[in-house]
Amino acid sequence: MVQPQASHHAAAWEVVRRHLAITPVVTAPQLGQNVSLKIETFQPTGSFKVRGGLAAVAATLNADPGREVVGASAGNHGLGLAYAGAKLKAKVTVIVPRLASAAKVSALQQFDVRLVLHGEGYSEAEAHALDLVEREGGRYVSPYNDPDVIAGQGTMARELLEQVPNLGTVIVPVGGGGLVSGISLGLRGSGVRVIGVESEASPSMSAAVAAGTIVPITVEPTLADGLAGNLETGAITVGIALDNNVEILTVSEADIRSAMAFSAHKMGLVLEGAGAVGVAAVRAGLISSRDDGSETVVILSGRNIAPTLLDEVLHS
Repeated sequence: MVQPQASHHAAAWEVVRRHLAITPVVTAPQLGQNVSLKIETFQPTGSFKVRGGLAAVAATLNADPGREVVGASAGNHGLGLAYAGAKLKAKVTVIVPRLASAAKVSALQQFDVRLVLHGEGYSEAEAHALDLVEREGGRYVSPYNDPDVIAGQGTMARELLEQVPNLGTVIVPVGGGGLVSGISLGLRGSGVRVIGVESEASPSMSAAVAAGTIVPITVEPTLADGLAGNLETGAITVGIALDNNVEILTVSEADIRSAMAFSAHKMGLVLEGAGAVGVAAVRAGLISSRDDGSETVVILSGRNIAPTLLDEVLHS
């Protein structure tokens, strides 16, 4: 798998700008001085992953018009592909685990895609998607291990540079690393510090960065279901994170739960667990501010949470 090239980034920016509005950056005095939020929950699918979905589907159609796109997803990546398929008139199949978030499955059912529920977890869904591509053709699009997807997520970096002139630090949720890879590539050479945050229940990227290579981990249950799982063999995101000196932090389930409740009660923002890990890291005091007065931007990556879980979090 090749890393994204300039052509990937240019094509991603063109399709994202054509179909998505620039999401806002707002100050967050509730989290401290010089802290702002990039609100990707305002995306039409409720998550940043629509960026990568548009980039990958557009690239597929440009290379082979009519070719089907197949993805495995805990929900948000599938929604991104589904939205892209509707906008670009592409055939899309999404495989999700049977235990995927009910909110995300319900949202997927609103799109004209082939939706398949398979397996107990993401790994089984992914294996089924790869088998489907082997048998039927089409292009498998990984949620993170794909140059078009990474370039699509990286369009956020270009927006941030334009929106925040004194940008100093970006705090990014990390699962497979597609977003943190895209942002770190987009900010390369700018002097901006990129910090990734993952759930300590699924520390796949921090384990890989520490070891310098992908290592298997034990995945525990987590509110940040969108970040959970082992990395694909040969995932290019690890090398990108290492090359760009991305620091990876982990936060506890208690901190994630507290951050979700805080974001709703104090900032009026609904976040799923994966979208709240950056807020959790700031509130836990894990990230020190820079001495130059520059701005720290926390990426709020997604809002797609089942109402019952949201109610539980808000009243726990």
